[in-house]
Formats: sequence, structure tokens, C-alpha cells
Amino acid sequence: METGLRNYLVVTGGYWAFTITDGAIRMLVVLYFHLLGYSPFQVAMLFLFYEFFGIVTNLVGGWLGARIGLNRTMHIGMGLQVVALSALAVPDPWLSVPYVMAAQALSGIAKDLNKMSAKASVKTMVSEGSSSKLFRWVAMLTGSKNALKGFGFFAGAALLEWLGFRGALTVLAGMLVVVLVITALLLPSGLGKMKSKPKFTQVFSRISAINWLSAARFFLFGSRDVWFVVGLPVFLYEVLSWSFTEVGGFMAIWVIGYGIVQAFAPRLIRQSHHGKGPGGDTARNWAFTLAIFPAVIAFGLEYGWPADSVVTLGLILFGVVFAINSAIHSYLILAYSDHEKVAMNVGFYYMANAGGRLTGTLLSGLIYQSYGLQGCLWWSVGFVLIAALISTGLPTVKFPSENTVTSDS
Repeated sequence: METGLRNYLVVTGGYWAFTITDGAIRMLVVLYFHLLGYSPFQVAMLFLFYEFFGIVTNLVGGWLGARIGLNRTMHIGMGLQVVALSALAVPDPWLSVPYVMAAQALSGIAKDLNKMSAKASVKTMVSEGSSSKLFRWVAMLTGSKNALKGFGFFAGAALLEWLGFRGALTVLAGMLVVVLVITALLLPSGLGKMKSKPKFTQVFSRISAINWLSAARFFLFGSRDVWFVVGLPVFLYEVLSWSFTEVGGFMAIWVIGYGIVQAFAPRLIRQSHHGKGPGGDTARNWAFTLAIFPAVIAFGLEYGWPADSVVTLGLILFGVVFAINSAIHSYLILAYSDHEKVAMNVGFYYMANAGGRLTGTLLSGLIYQSYGLQGCLWWSVGFVLIAALISTGLPTVKFPSENTVTSDS
């Protein structure tokens, strides 16, 4: 087996394991603290530091990965996640809002260190000019990760019913420790490490394509989380009277399907033939298409269509198109970056991603509490349209010459 493929599989396996714990802890916190009597906005506030420190982590993490190696930043992330899981496994009287927010801050740092490290490392494993292979590998990594995050949602909800809150956290922490040790032994040192020590000011991208893409990413992921993070699970539990396992199972199936679509995005959009990947025009067109679906769901709820059918079918269709949007973005950030600075460019890009998630998460709780799920969906439409308009500034990627970008006509 070639070295690049071997390292890719090891990184993917570690990313899978981490992702299961990330999905599980999110579902555990949403459901358990709603059960304890927290309002939707209070539940959303529990994720404030999770998302905020994701912004900081991506900015610093890309620079750190370029200095010490992406393998080390990935393992630091795993270690912090074990600490976060353990910190929540305390008696209920300890679980004040500030305490849980602090534990979630550790989890947010861990998640973004792990994600940045895994995705940036793919660029180092693919030779220059192999745009088709790069698109396939990053789509498979991201898609499989999201499928496993769906399993994490189900695992979190199921473990909450079977083992209770603290028992679930203990099982997840133990699993991640084992994976951390295995990947630390298998991955080479210095993966993605720059030959020269980069200055911190270099994390801010000077490439306009990356800045436009990062801005579009902010609104794209804000459009999902503004209704998906708090509004949707609380709506399913409170309004539709679903059980914890039903809520977790449905969201798990959705994320798994979303991940499968993302993994096969190169085939679905049919632009990876002859060494070509998607360009800026592809991102723009798919973003405009995405805006249709939350609008239709909102109309359906407002006009009294059967809520179960409208939400489930609408969410499935939204997930398919959102997955393609996300896969295109994940490819473009690597295609716009060169091998030497990929860690810092990816870190900057996912800083914007974390900012969108933070904004969407807070709005999800606040808007749902005031205007219900329909209000969250209309905000989603607005965010998607802004992402689509920003995407008009994205250039094409010209291969096989080394990471040359040209403006769309």
C-alpha cells in the first residue's frame, strides 16, 4: 500500500472515532439539559463557547499545525475531547450553565483541531495537479465523517436511555483513548509541518478566492444550524411528541444520508472527469438551489400541511443539496491552497465555518423560542441566499498548473 493512501486511511479512521463522540456529546447535551428544564435558548447558550472557541482554534490551529505538524494537533484535539467528556460526567448539582459552557469550550477546541488537522493533511497526501483525486479523497473523508456523526447522534440518544448521562460519557471517553493511542503509533511525525516557522500574521489569507469562499462558508453553515441545532430536535420532541431515541435516530439517519451524498458528490455533479473539479460557478448555482428547500418547508408548516411529512421529507431533500454544497466547498479550499500553506489556509477557512455555526446555533435557540421552527427556516433561507451571492466572487481552479486561479467570466 502506498504511503499516502496508508496515512489517509489512518487519519480517516481517527477522524471517524472522534466524530462519533462529537455527534454523541451534542445530542446528549441537547436532550439531557432540555429534560432538566432548560429553555431552548438556554440550551443554545450551552454551545456558545463550543462554537466561539472553534473560531479561535481554527485561526490558531492552522498556524500551530504548520509549526508542529498536523498529526500532533490532531492528537491534542483527541486528548482535549477525552477531558471534555470526563468533565461532564459529574453529579447534576455541578452542571451549572458556566460549568457546562466551559466543558463545551474544550470540546469545541478539540473538534476544530481534529477537523482542521484531518482535512488539511489530505492535501499533503495528494500530488500536485491531481484535482480529481483530491476531490474524491476530501469528499470521501468529509462524507464518511458526517455519516459517522449521524451514528454519533443516535449513539448519544440511545446511550442516554440505556446507560444514563454519565454512563454514556464514560463509554465515549474510553473509546477515544484507545483510538488516540493507535493513531499516535501509526502516523508519521511532522505531517503537514512547514519547513520554515510561519509567523502568526500569516494565518490571515492574502488570496481573495479563500476570503470569498470563507465568507460564503460562514452563511452556508449558519443556514443549516439556525434550524438544525436546537429548533429541530426540540420541535420533534415537544411538538411532534417523539421520544429521545426517535429524535436521535431520525437525526442520525439524516446525517448518515447527508454523509453518503457528500462522499459521492464528485459523481453526482459529474465534474471530476478528465482531471477537473468544480469551480466557483458550481458553488454559486448549488447555493441558489439550496434556498428553495427551507422556504418550501416553512410554507408547508405555515399553511397547515402535515408537520411530520413536511419536516421529514423537506429535511431529506435539504440534506441532499446541502451535502453537495458542502462537498464543493471542502474541495475548493484545498484546491485554492498550495501544499506549503494548506494548514493555515484551511484553519482560516474553518474559522469562518465556526463563526457561521456559532451564529446559527445562537439564533436557533433565540428564534425558535420567539417564532418557532418556521422563523428558523426563514432565517435559513436568508443565509443561503447571502452565501449564493457571495459565491459569485469565487474563481475557477485551473489545473494541472500549480494552484492557479482565474476569475469567472
